[in-house]
Amino acid sequence: MKKINYPSFSRIFPCLIVSLLLITSCKQNHSGQKHTSAKTGSAEIKYAKGFNIDYYDHYKLVSIYSGMGAKPDTVQYVLLAKGVKAPEGYKKAQLIEIPVKSLVAMSSMHIALADFVGAADAITGLGSLKYVSSETVRKNIAAGKVKEVGIDGTMNDEVLISMKPGLVMVMGSPDAKFSKYETLSGAGVPVMLNSEWLETTPLGRAEWVKLMAALMDREKFVNTKFDALEKEYKRLAAIGAKAVNKPSLICGMPYKGTWYVPDGDSYMVQFLKDAGTTYNWANIHGKGSLPLSFEAVAPVALKADFWLNVGTVDSKNDIKAIDSRYAEFKPFKDNHIFNFNKKVNDIGSNDYWESGAVNPQLVLGDLIRIFHPELLPDHQLVYYKQLN
Repeated sequence: MKKINYPSFSRIFPCLIVSLLLITSCKQNHSGQKHTSAKTGSAEIKYAKGFNIDYYDHYKLVSIYSGMGAKPDTVQYVLLAKGVKAPEGYKKAQLIEIPVKSLVAMSSMHIALADFVGAADAITGLGSLKYVSSETVRKNIAAGKVKEVGIDGTMNDEVLISMKPGLVMVMGSPDAKFSKYETLSGAGVPVMLNSEWLETTPLGRAEWVKLMAALMDREKFVNTKFDALEKEYKRLAAIGAKAVNKPSLICGMPYKGTWYVPDGDSYMVQFLKDAGTTYNWANIHGKGSLPLSFEAVAPVALKADFWLNVGTVDSKNDIKAIDSRYAEFKPFKDNHIFNFNKKVNDIGSNDYWESGAVNPQLVLGDLIRIFHPELLPDHQLVYYKQLN
């Protein structure tokens, strides 16, 4: 850097000016003029790649990152306490009043996040009231405190605007266009994207609880809970890593002629790795599902040791009734079929997709117990059950 030699009389004066500017710019201005704050820190995000939270004197800045595409985008949200003037410099950011008092949740994961932070009572709207596991939310539905607003893509904007929620949390890819939410945002209803499904690890997906914590002003409480589940997950993963044998497996069943299996970079495959298994498509890059034909999966299934996550079926007879060829698979013959539907309630809601999303340590415990029962002899299955 080129050195500049100031005259002697100006060596002190500019420093005083800069110091005064720094002092005044770091203070909140209640006069309605320029409002800026000093950054005080950032949330500790160890595993999640899809978001970040920066803290300032008088607001929080949430950034949601695009995990796809050649040019990643960032969607920003400014979180403010009631009555605090919004800072300048964030013209494209949506403003959210915190703690959020009224939340519209569009997926089971969003319910789980709110439940985890102890804020399930804040949920006043759901895409559908049909499938809910949270006892708190179900109680509020029964009391008429939760409205159905329509699933994403067919959301009822009129109902949402009339509700005046503090936030609508939607699911999808960060690359998705926000044009379909312009009516809501234009009416002063903030819409936040949640793309946790793009995370490549179970802990990364679960760490989105820290985003909900920021929205509800419950960071300290949630950080303590997350630290505990993280510690337990890592303990179990260390046990899974010690497995001498690595059983092979297949996942899922065909849907409308296509057999979707987890992509190699997905959080589900990380579960399988941490549970000490051999997965045929582990080296296929992708964060979602890999579409395959029956003919592509069958050779693997005929020799696999286990069959996992077979959808809504509840018995081997159900599986055979769908396609008699399934009875030729080795795990069918060996009675090694396990499904994640042990916690399905009276209205058909599967808690694996709700609380299971924020309790990866329990899911991993189930998987290790299934594949290596000798390593966790005392573990009782929580989300999984064996199909007979």
